Order: sequence, then C-alpha cells, then structure tokens
Amino acid sequence: MFKQSSIFQYRLEDEAIDLRKQAEGMAHGGRRNELLLIASRIETSVKWLDSPGLRAPT
Repeated sequence: MFKQSSIFQYRLEDEAIDLRKQAEGMAHGGRRNELLLIASRIETSVKWLDSPGLRAPT
C-alpha cells in the first residue's frame, strides 16, 4: 500500500514530465520558459519531499 505522500510525489513527477514535453514543442520565449521554470520547481519540491532531513523554508 502506498502512502498518500508517495502518490502525491508521483503525480508531481508526472506533471513535471508533462510540462517539459509541452515546452519541447514551443519556440524559445516567455511561455516555454515559464513551463520549464514550473517543471524545475516541481522537481525541486519532489526532492524536498523525499529528503527526511530537510526542513521547510521559513
């Protein structure tokens, strides 16, 4: 049985992959950069969730 947080992490990872795929087909510019930035932030969040020793930013 998966923990709810694990399922959430998988959903976040899938979202980051989808955003990067969307960005691949776009010309360089504002919207593409925005999608890549969001994907990067999601990936950072997943790493943070997966690291038991880290604390939330204050």
